[in-house]
Amino acid sequence: MAESDGGGRRVLEFYSGIGGMRYSLMKAGVNAEVMEAFEINDIANDVYQFNFRHRPYQGNIQCLTATDLDKYAADAWLLSPPCQPYTRQGLQKDTGDARAFSFLQILELIPFLLQPPSMLFVENVVGFETSDTHAKLIEILGKTNFITQEFILSPLQFGIPYSRPRYFCLAKRKPSSFVNEFWNSQLIQSPRPLFEPFDTVANDGDSSQEDRLKLFQSCQPVENFLELKNTGNDIDVESITSMTGLSNDLECDSLDQYYVPSSLVERWGSAMDVVYLDSKRCCCFTKSYYRYVKGTGSLLATVEPEKRDKASLKEQRLRYFTPREVANLHSFPEDFEFPEHISLRQRYALLGNSLSIAVVAPLLNYLFTEPV
Repeated sequence: MAESDGGGRRVLEFYSGIGGMRYSLMKAGVNAEVMEAFEINDIANDVYQFNFRHRPYQGNIQCLTATDLDKYAADAWLLSPPCQPYTRQGLQKDTGDARAFSFLQILELIPFLLQPPSMLFVENVVGFETSDTHAKLIEILGKTNFITQEFILSPLQFGIPYSRPRYFCLAKRKPSSFVNEFWNSQLIQSPRPLFEPFDTVANDGDSSQEDRLKLFQSCQPVENFLELKNTGNDIDVESITSMTGLSNDLECDSLDQYYVPSSLVERWGSAMDVVYLDSKRCCCFTKSYYRYVKGTGSLLATVEPEKRDKASLKEQRLRYFTPREVANLHSFPEDFEFPEHISLRQRYALLGNSLSIAVVAPLLNYLFTEPV
C-alpha cells in the first residue's frame, strides 16, 4: 500500500474482514490513511480488494514481530479480533481458544515497539469485557502508558433499528488525552460522551424504562433499510438480481431463495423473531443466518396479517433479509458491493462477522479528536 503523504494519521487495520472498520474511519471524517490491513480469510480479502482496490496482508498475524510493526510507524491500531472465544454460543475458552492467540500476540508486542501507536481501538462481543483476554489487554495498556475508556453500545442508540450490542475499548497513550477525561477507566453504556464534552452526563446503564422506550421510538422503521419492499409475489427476477448483486446463473434466479420454507416455519415458528415494515428493532444477524432460522437474526413478514401472532406465521410469507439489506442495517455505504463469485451463504457469513459503521464511526471520531 502507498505511503502516507505525511499529512494524516497512519493507521493499521487488524482483522479487516470486508472493510467495516475502514468504512467507519472514512465516515468518521478524520484525516487518516490505512497503511496496511491484515486478514487471514481469503474470501473476506476478495471483498475488501473489490471495494478498496487493495488486498490485505494474508499471512498469520502471529508471525508478525515488533520490527515488522515498527516499519509502519502507525499512529493508530484498529482491531476487531475473532469473537468466538467469548460468545454465548461458543465454548467460551477465552485465552485457551486458538482464535485468541493472534490478538494476545499483538498485545504482547506493544512493550517491545520502538514506535508504539498513540491510539488503539478494539471491538468485540459483549462478554469480552469479563474475559481473561480483556484483563490482559487492560494490564498491557496500563503498563505501556495508555489511558482507556470502554463502551458497550448498540446501533439502536444511533437511530438504527438493529439490536447488536458490542464492546469497544478506546485507548490513548500519554501525553494524549480524551476530550472528556471524566470517563477514563470507566465502562460506559451511553453514546452521549461522544457528543457532549461535559462530565455531567448520566450513564444510560441506569436509565429508566421510559428513557429506553424513547430511544426505541427514535429508531427508523425497518422499511427504510429494505431493498425489496413489495409484499407477495410481485417482484420479478430482474429486481432481485439488481438489488442483491446476484447474477441469474450464480444463484437461484427468483425471490424464492429468500422465502422461509413452510416446513421450517412449522417446526421453528415459536422461536423465530419476526419483524414488520414498521418495526423499530430487529435482532442481530449472525454468520449462520440463512443456514439456520433459530437465533441467527430476524425474519421479515411480507404479508401483513390481521393479527400479529405466532399462529398466523404461515400467512405472513416470512423471508430472510437480503445481503444488501443486512449491509444497510450495518450502515455500509450504497457503493459497497460483493464480487459476483461470492456465494449467498458466504455473503451472510461475512456480514455476520462485520460491525456497525453507525456505531464505530462516531467512536473513531471521538478517539481521534484531541482536546482543545
